[in-house]
Amino acid sequence: MTEQTAILTGQQAGAPTRHAELIAWVEDIARLAKPAAIRWCDGSQAEWEELSSLLVDAGTLTRLDSAKRPNSFYARSDPRDVARVESRTFICSENEADAGPTNNWSNPAEMRTRLNGLFDGCMEGRTMYVVPYCMGPLGSEASVIGVELTDSPYVVLSMKIMTRMGAGALDMLGDDGFFVRCVHTVGMPLTEGVADVAWPCNDEKWIVHYPETREIWSYGSGYGGNALLGKKCLALRIASVMARDQGWLAEHMLILKLTSPEGAVHYVAAAFPSACGKTNMAMLQPTLAGWKAETVGDDIAWMRFGDDGRLYAVNPEAGFFGVAPGTGYSTNRNAVETLWGNAIFTNTALTADGDVWWEGLTDSPPEGLTDWRGEAWTPGNGPAAHPNARFTVPAEQCPAIAAEWNDPAGVPISAILFGGRRATAVPLVTEAFDWQHGVYLAANVASETTAAAEAKVGQLRRDPFAMLPFCGYAISDYFDHWLRLGEKADKSKLPGIYLVNWFRKSAEGKFLWPGFGDNVRVLKWIVERREGKADAIDSATGRLPVSGAIDTSGLDISDEAMAELLRVDAEVWREEAKASAQDFAKLGQVPQALLDEQAALEQRLG
Repeated sequence: MTEQTAILTGQQAGAPTRHAELIAWVEDIARLAKPAAIRWCDGSQAEWEELSSLLVDAGTLTRLDSAKRPNSFYARSDPRDVARVESRTFICSENEADAGPTNNWSNPAEMRTRLNGLFDGCMEGRTMYVVPYCMGPLGSEASVIGVELTDSPYVVLSMKIMTRMGAGALDMLGDDGFFVRCVHTVGMPLTEGVADVAWPCNDEKWIVHYPETREIWSYGSGYGGNALLGKKCLALRIASVMARDQGWLAEHMLILKLTSPEGAVHYVAAAFPSACGKTNMAMLQPTLAGWKAETVGDDIAWMRFGDDGRLYAVNPEAGFFGVAPGTGYSTNRNAVETLWGNAIFTNTALTADGDVWWEGLTDSPPEGLTDWRGEAWTPGNGPAAHPNARFTVPAEQCPAIAAEWNDPAGVPISAILFGGRRATAVPLVTEAFDWQHGVYLAANVASETTAAAEAKVGQLRRDPFAMLPFCGYAISDYFDHWLRLGEKADKSKLPGIYLVNWFRKSAEGKFLWPGFGDNVRVLKWIVERREGKADAIDSATGRLPVSGAIDTSGLDISDEAMAELLRVDAEVWREEAKASAQDFAKLGQVPQALLDEQAALEQRLG
């Protein structure tokens, strides 16, 4: 035993847990990564203040003006480390077929050998932080404990915001509870003669998931979902595998609470690919008098069937990790007002008076901006904030947060929405004929790739269930999992499934639907359908609102525009069906039930 290993093992004697398996694992990783010290994180305010001051001194964080953004900080990443690295994200299942054709796969034994080489000594000169965290409300049977070992104090602070991190999670784990093992390094050991930098990272990056052993290993990035391993890595990729094995759903969905003027409450889950209005809907501000919308979750939903046969959802996260550009008072007032304090902003612009700014926050930029690269910004010099600039902030600060957002039992889901950005073809809202048809609709969610391709039905980017980058196993098996859950459920208690499209355009290229807060008008019809109070008409693609069923009171929209929004053009949809069939062929062995739905659509279209 080396002197360093003896010191580290000695530190473990004072670990704040008697979980022998956890302690042994921490010691194993310490022997591999060779940190200078080990620190068990407790999630306390004192810890936050100590580590944030450490990062300010290191130049990683800038403390924002305390009058404008109390207890808030600004970070500027290395330009090589600004987004998720999907090309370097792997699902290392024992069998390649289990990863499916849409995930990167590598032999797990070979990947472990590769990563052991990279992680050997990767934390030299740094502290290894042991970060216990809970995804989901503390004490909930629906929650999952993870432990992330990281050499990044920036990650520790971000995990405090995004999860229930620290002593509470460790207490919930107990002496022998199950935990997901997460190992992260920025990949820049401070060996002799190496000076630290404000944002350490490595050109080589790996985000690796081992589904069978419930492990996540991340190397080389300090940014976002690459480093905050409770986010997409645990809450979707690993959790989706756990959900498949245990009979529940881990989904890339917001959760919204709707209350009608009569006081009826419904909970809606919704899945949208990026740039399709997900965060805006999660924090919806209804334009219809008497309607109230509240946020339960903005990004991820874990759903299980309750004893009463209904599907219940919890938001596993404790914070919002949102894209800043485009977020403003006109698009999402609730998000802006959530950001009053206790936040970390990364790669936005910095104002001369110690605040943050990004495109869309205000109509015009303030004077004296420093851009996300740390350079003086002038108009015409590119965006001041990186397009993927982020904020991390506690969810409980949202002015529209629902009282139930932290309920261990979750909330009962009345309807599940799916949608993409489509200029043509897809109506404003379509109700699935039944659960199986709804799975078919969700499996075909797509968005146009470019404005030039909007009218060309074949040029689409499919994102089934908005889960393509986040499903931890073969997407065709994931479809089958949804189908099997529906088959076993009480059909009378299943949520309705709906396809929505806020982005349909006129022949002149203008949006036909106002979107944003007016989307409550579509939600009103969906709620009325669930209550048996609204009429629909069958079309080839699903059930559509009858004329006048969407409440357009006070809205400046013509009857012609509404008719176009709800029109199903058989000729266009025959092309759409061809594209769906071609894209299904790329997804592996798609369940026969969905192929039957495909054939039924083609038959209805003639």
